[in-house]
Amino acid sequence: MTTKMDDRLTEKQIRVRIPKEYHGEPVISRLVSDYGLTVNIKGAILGANAVGDGWFDLELQGNNRHIESALTYLNELDLEIWNGSEADGW
Repeated sequence: MTTKMDDRLTEKQIRVRIPKEYHGEPVISRLVSDYGLTVNIKGAILGANAVGDGWFDLELQGNNRHIESALTYLNELDLEIWNGSEADGW
């Protein structure tokens, strides 16, 4: 059962670590295609030639239900995720 709260547009800022073994996977792209989110990359740190882990500061925009589903997906991949309020410099 969805509520009006689930359908309300919102945004959430997160920081996520993408390990090098996921570099060939469209992790961020799936947030758009599979979960219907608008994703704004606010910052990123990548290793030289993309050989190390990557860190992305993302602003996720969508309804609460889609954002929560997308966060579940990222957690199922066992990625490190911080809420914007927990990440340094935010």
